[in-house]
Amino acid sequence: MSDATTLRTAGPADAAAIHELVQSAYAKWLPIAARPPLPMTVDYDVAVKAHRFDLLFVGDRLAALIETTPQGGDLLIVNVAVRPDQQGRGHGVRLLRLAEDLAAEAGLAGLRLYTNKLFTENIRLYASLGYAIESEDAANGGVRVNMRKPRA
Repeated sequence: MSDATTLRTAGPADAAAIHELVQSAYAKWLPIAARPPLPMTVDYDVAVKAHRFDLLFVGDRLAALIETTPQGGDLLIVNVAVRPDQQGRGHGVRLLRLAEDLAAEAGLAGLRLYTNKLFTENIRLYASLGYAIESEDAANGGVRVNMRKPRA
């Protein structure tokens, strides 16, 4: 199998593959979270029609995704998920950079995302990419960390 990566925008036929990738990617958080992370509970047949999903393939296998939607003057990153055997290879960062490009193309002021306070490695990654914590609030049985990055 080729290690070449390709990107494409998802369509309704991709919902099952998106669901499977998200379940796999977020499973590592189940032992520390009070409830399944929100992305694990989403109906992707609905979400793929409401939001933009960009899919990253390694060869012919779905390796990572990013889900985005405009919100106010920013681009909200709803979900970034990377298959466990593909983590640590820069796929998530590549998709976050794609989101920056999408925000710029749309003339949006910045990017927003949120994560669980318990997911400290995610918070460190986002901070290293220029996202700053704006607030924290109770959500989904835990504490949601709201982060924002202004567009350069």
